[in-house]
Amino acid sequence: MEDRLGKIKFYFNLGLRYNEIVFVLQFIHGYSLSKRHLIRILHKEGLYRHKNPTDIMDVLEFIKEEQRKSGVLHGYRWMYQKCKEKGINALKEKVRLLMRVLDPESVELRKAHRLRRRKYMSKGPNYIWHLDSYDKLRPFGICINGCVDGFSRKIMWLNAYYTNSHPKVKGGYFLETIQSLGGCPIIVRGDKGTENPHVCTFQRFFRRNGDDNFFCDKSFMYGCSTSNQRIEYWWGFLRKECIEFWLALFDQLKAADLDETA
Repeated sequence: MEDRLGKIKFYFNLGLRYNEIVFVLQFIHGYSLSKRHLIRILHKEGLYRHKNPTDIMDVLEFIKEEQRKSGVLHGYRWMYQKCKEKGINALKEKVRLLMRVLDPESVELRKAHRLRRRKYMSKGPNYIWHLDSYDKLRPFGICINGCVDGFSRKIMWLNAYYTNSHPKVKGGYFLETIQSLGGCPIIVRGDKGTENPHVCTFQRFFRRNGDDNFFCDKSFMYGCSTSNQRIEYWWGFLRKECIEFWLALFDQLKAADLDETA
Protein backbone atom coordinates (compact mmCIF):
# COMPACT_ATOMS: atom_id res chain seq x y z
CA MET A 1 0.00 0.00 0.00
CA GLU A 2 2.78 2.40 0.93
CA ASP A 3 4.61 1.55 -2.28
CA ARG A 4 1.53 2.36 -4.37
CA LEU A 5 0.96 5.63 -2.51
CA GLY A 6 4.59 6.61 -3.04
CA LYS A 7 4.31 6.03 -6.77
CA ILE A 8 1.04 8.00 -6.95
CA LYS A 9 2.68 10.97 -5.24
CA PHE A 10 5.75 10.68 -7.46
CA TYR A 11 3.76 10.77 -10.72
CA PHE A 12 1.45 13.49 -9.39
CA ASN A 13 4.43 15.71 -8.58
CA LEU A 14 5.84 15.05 -12.06
CA GLY A 15 2.75 16.74 -13.44
CA LEU A 16 1.07 13.72 -15.06
CA ARG A 17 -2.68 13.95 -15.65
CA TYR A 18 -5.03 11.68 -13.70
CA ASN A 19 -5.65 9.37 -16.68
CA GLU A 20 -1.91 9.13 -17.31
CA ILE A 21 -1.23 8.19 -13.69
CA VAL A 22 -3.91 5.46 -13.85
CA PHE A 23 -2.36 4.12 -17.07
CA VAL A 24 1.21 4.07 -15.72
CA LEU A 25 0.18 2.42 -12.45
CA GLN A 26 -1.73 -0.33 -14.25
CA PHE A 27 0.56 -1.18 -17.15
CA ILE A 28 3.96 -0.58 -15.55
CA HIS A 29 3.45 -1.30 -11.84
CA GLY A 30 0.43 -3.63 -11.94
CA TYR A 31 -1.80 -1.47 -9.71
CA SER A 32 -5.37 -1.31 -11.00
CA LEU A 33 -7.57 1.57 -9.83
CA SER A 34 -10.09 3.94 -11.36
CA LYS A 35 -9.62 7.65 -11.95
CA ARG A 36 -12.21 8.43 -9.26
CA HIS A 37 -10.39 6.23 -6.74
CA LEU A 38 -7.09 7.91 -7.64
CA ILE A 39 -8.58 11.36 -7.02
CA ARG A 40 -9.93 10.24 -3.63
CA ILE A 41 -6.47 8.99 -2.63
CA LEU A 42 -4.85 12.26 -3.70
CA HIS A 43 -7.40 14.41 -1.90
CA LYS A 44 -6.98 12.32 1.26
CA GLU A 45 -3.26 13.14 1.10
CA GLY A 46 -4.04 16.84 0.58
CA LEU A 47 -2.87 16.83 -3.04
CA TYR A 48 -4.87 18.98 -5.44
CA ARG A 49 -4.16 20.35 -8.89
CA HIS A 50 -5.61 23.79 -8.30
CA LYS A 51 -6.17 24.02 -4.55
CA ASN A 52 -3.62 24.94 -1.89
CA PRO A 53 -1.36 26.92 -4.25
CA THR A 54 2.15 27.71 -3.08
CA ASP A 55 2.62 31.28 -1.92
CA ILE A 56 3.55 33.52 -4.83
CA MET A 57 6.67 34.81 -3.04
CA ASP A 58 7.92 31.25 -2.53
CA VAL A 59 7.43 30.57 -6.24
CA LEU A 60 9.25 33.81 -7.02
CA GLU A 61 12.20 32.90 -4.79
CA PHE A 62 12.45 29.42 -6.31
CA ILE A 63 12.55 30.80 -9.86
CA LYS A 64 15.12 33.44 -8.88
CA GLU A 65 17.32 30.77 -7.31
CA GLU A 66 17.05 28.57 -10.42
CA GLN A 67 17.92 31.51 -12.66
CA ARG A 68 21.17 32.03 -10.79
CA LYS A 69 22.24 28.64 -12.21
CA SER A 70 21.46 26.84 -15.46
CA GLY A 71 17.79 27.78 -14.99
CA VAL A 72 18.61 31.09 -16.65
CA LEU A 73 18.32 29.17 -19.93
CA HIS A 74 14.94 27.56 -19.18
CA GLY A 75 11.66 28.41 -20.83
CA TYR A 76 8.53 28.62 -18.69
CA ARG A 77 7.41 25.04 -19.46
CA TRP A 78 10.70 23.61 -18.24
CA MET A 79 10.63 25.84 -15.16
CA TYR A 80 7.04 24.76 -14.46
CA GLN A 81 8.14 21.11 -14.45
CA LYS A 82 10.95 21.95 -12.05
CA CYS A 83 8.39 23.57 -9.75
CA LYS A 84 6.31 20.40 -9.87
CA GLU A 85 9.33 18.22 -9.06
CA LYS A 86 10.06 20.35 -5.98
CA GLY A 87 6.44 20.14 -4.78
CA ILE A 88 5.66 23.76 -5.67
CA ASN A 89 2.01 24.06 -6.69
CA ALA A 90 1.81 26.96 -9.15
CA LEU A 91 -0.14 27.55 -12.36
CA LYS A 92 1.90 27.35 -15.55
CA GLU A 93 0.66 30.80 -16.58
CA LYS A 94 1.83 32.25 -13.27
CA VAL A 95 5.30 30.77 -13.80
CA ARG A 96 5.40 32.27 -17.30
CA LEU A 97 4.48 35.75 -16.04
CA LEU A 98 6.98 35.63 -13.18
CA MET A 99 9.78 34.67 -15.56
CA ARG A 100 8.85 37.52 -17.87
CA VAL A 101 9.00 39.96 -14.93
CA LEU A 102 12.27 38.58 -13.54
CA ASP A 103 14.18 38.23 -16.80
CA PRO A 104 12.38 39.85 -19.76
CA GLU A 105 15.55 40.00 -21.86
CA SER A 106 16.06 36.23 -21.80
CA VAL A 107 12.39 35.67 -22.64
CA GLU A 108 12.69 37.81 -25.75
CA LEU A 109 15.92 36.09 -26.78
CA ARG A 110 14.25 32.66 -26.56
CA LYS A 111 11.29 33.87 -28.62
CA ALA A 112 13.63 35.18 -31.33
CA HIS A 113 15.27 31.78 -31.91
CA ARG A 114 12.30 29.68 -32.90
CA LEU A 115 13.17 26.73 -35.14
CA ARG A 116 11.13 25.16 -37.89
CA ARG A 117 11.15 21.46 -37.05
CA ARG A 118 11.48 18.65 -39.52
CA LYS A 119 8.81 15.94 -39.48
CA TYR A 120 9.72 12.63 -37.90
CA MET A 121 7.80 9.35 -37.90
CA SER A 122 8.22 6.20 -35.81
CA LYS A 123 5.89 3.20 -35.68
CA GLY A 124 5.73 2.89 -31.90
CA PRO A 125 7.61 2.62 -28.58
CA ASN A 126 10.91 0.70 -28.77
CA TYR A 127 10.71 0.55 -32.55
CA ILE A 128 13.92 2.56 -32.96
CA TRP A 129 16.41 3.97 -30.46
CA HIS A 130 18.77 6.80 -31.35
CA LEU A 131 22.10 6.90 -29.53
CA ASP A 132 24.99 9.34 -29.67
CA SER A 133 27.73 10.99 -27.62
CA TYR A 134 27.93 14.64 -26.61
CA ASP A 135 31.46 16.05 -26.44
CA LYS A 136 30.98 19.77 -25.77
CA LEU A 137 32.10 19.28 -22.16
CA ARG A 138 34.86 16.84 -23.07
CA PRO A 139 37.63 19.49 -22.76
CA PHE A 140 36.61 19.75 -19.10
CA GLY A 141 36.67 15.98 -18.48
CA ILE A 142 32.93 15.30 -18.81
CA CYS A 143 31.77 13.01 -21.62
CA ILE A 144 28.01 12.54 -21.95
CA ASN A 145 26.31 9.65 -23.70
CA GLY A 146 22.59 9.27 -24.33
CA CYS A 147 19.92 7.27 -26.08
CA VAL A 148 16.37 8.34 -26.98
CA ASP A 149 13.33 6.31 -28.00
CA GLY A 150 12.25 7.65 -31.39
CA PHE A 151 8.51 7.38 -30.74
CA SER A 152 8.02 8.57 -27.17
CA ARG A 153 11.23 10.64 -26.85
CA LYS A 154 11.86 8.80 -23.59
CA ILE A 155 15.47 9.01 -22.44
CA MET A 156 16.63 5.40 -22.35
CA TRP A 157 19.88 6.42 -20.70
CA LEU A 158 21.83 9.62 -20.11
CA ASN A 159 25.21 9.11 -18.44
CA ALA A 160 28.37 11.10 -17.87
CA TYR A 161 31.84 9.56 -17.66
CA TYR A 162 35.44 10.57 -18.34
CA THR A 163 35.41 8.91 -21.78
CA ASN A 164 33.00 8.29 -24.63
CA SER A 165 35.36 6.52 -27.01
CA HIS A 166 35.66 3.11 -25.32
CA PRO A 167 33.13 0.65 -26.79
CA LYS A 168 32.74 -1.21 -23.48
CA VAL A 169 31.35 1.92 -21.84
CA LYS A 170 28.47 2.40 -24.27
CA GLY A 171 27.98 -1.35 -24.53
CA GLY A 172 27.50 -1.42 -20.76
CA TYR A 173 24.88 1.34 -20.93
CA PHE A 174 23.01 -0.62 -23.60
CA LEU A 175 23.05 -3.92 -21.69
CA GLU A 176 21.97 -2.29 -18.41
CA THR A 177 19.03 -0.64 -20.16
CA ILE A 178 17.70 -3.69 -21.98
CA GLN A 179 18.13 -5.76 -18.82
CA SER A 180 15.99 -3.31 -16.85
CA LEU A 181 13.36 -3.24 -19.61
CA GLY A 182 13.39 -6.96 -20.32
CA GLY A 183 13.91 -6.54 -24.07
CA CYS A 184 15.63 -4.63 -26.86
CA PRO A 185 14.33 -2.32 -29.60
CA ILE A 186 13.70 -3.43 -33.17
CA ILE A 187 16.29 -0.98 -34.54
CA VAL A 188 19.19 0.97 -33.03
CA ARG A 189 20.50 4.02 -34.89
CA GLY A 190 24.04 5.28 -34.37
CA ASP A 191 27.09 6.67 -36.14
CA LYS A 192 30.30 4.87 -37.14
CA GLY A 193 32.26 6.04 -34.11
CA THR A 194 34.72 3.78 -32.30
CA GLU A 195 32.36 3.58 -29.31
CA ASN A 196 29.51 1.75 -31.12
CA PRO A 197 30.84 -1.71 -32.24
CA HIS A 198 29.82 -3.46 -29.01
CA VAL A 199 26.29 -2.04 -29.12
CA CYS A 200 26.04 -3.10 -32.77
CA THR A 201 27.20 -6.63 -31.94
CA PHE A 202 24.82 -6.97 -28.98
CA GLN A 203 21.83 -5.63 -30.91
CA ARG A 204 22.40 -7.90 -33.90
CA PHE A 205 22.84 -10.89 -31.59
CA PHE A 206 19.60 -10.20 -29.73
CA ARG A 207 17.73 -9.74 -33.02
CA ARG A 208 19.34 -12.64 -34.86
CA ASN A 209 16.09 -14.66 -34.91
CA GLY A 210 13.69 -11.81 -35.63
CA ASP A 211 10.76 -12.48 -37.98
CA ASP A 212 10.50 -8.96 -39.44
CA ASN A 213 12.39 -6.97 -42.06
CA PHE A 214 14.94 -5.66 -39.53
CA PHE A 215 16.38 -8.84 -38.05
CA CYS A 216 20.08 -9.52 -37.46
CA ASP A 217 22.38 -7.17 -39.46
CA LYS A 218 19.54 -4.79 -40.34
CA SER A 219 18.70 -4.17 -36.68
CA PHE A 220 21.58 -1.69 -36.27
CA MET A 221 21.57 1.25 -38.68
CA TYR A 222 24.69 3.31 -39.26
CA GLY A 223 24.50 6.93 -40.35
CA CYS A 224 26.17 10.27 -39.81
CA SER A 225 25.68 11.84 -36.42
CA THR A 226 24.10 15.04 -37.80
CA SER A 227 21.30 13.02 -39.43
CA ASN A 228 20.38 11.23 -36.23
CA GLN A 229 17.44 13.55 -35.76
CA ARG A 230 15.90 12.54 -32.44
CA ILE A 231 19.11 12.50 -30.39
CA GLU A 232 20.46 15.60 -32.15
CA TYR A 233 17.32 17.47 -31.17
CA TRP A 234 17.82 16.30 -27.58
CA TRP A 235 21.42 17.56 -27.56
CA GLY A 236 20.21 20.95 -28.77
CA PHE A 237 17.59 20.99 -26.03
CA LEU A 238 20.15 19.95 -23.41
CA ARG A 239 22.56 22.67 -24.45
CA LYS A 240 19.89 25.36 -24.46
CA GLU A 241 18.43 24.37 -21.09
CA CYS A 242 21.58 23.36 -19.19
CA ILE A 243 24.97 22.89 -20.87
CA GLU A 244 25.35 26.49 -22.09
CA PHE A 245 25.48 27.65 -18.47
CA TRP A 246 28.24 25.21 -17.55
CA LEU A 247 30.23 25.93 -20.70
CA ALA A 248 30.23 29.62 -19.86
CA LEU A 249 31.15 28.93 -16.23
CA PHE A 250 34.01 26.56 -17.10
CA ASP A 251 35.31 29.00 -19.71
CA GLN A 252 35.32 31.75 -17.07
CA LEU A 253 37.26 29.54 -14.67
CA LYS A 254 39.69 28.65 -17.43
CA ALA A 255 40.17 32.31 -18.36
CA ALA A 256 40.80 33.14 -14.69
CA ASP A 257 43.47 30.42 -14.69
CA LEU A 258 42.03 28.74 -11.56
CA ASP A 259 43.54 25.39 -10.64
CA GLU A 260 41.92 22.59 -8.65
CA THR A 261 43.21 23.94 -5.36
CA ALA A 262 41.81 27.45 -5.84
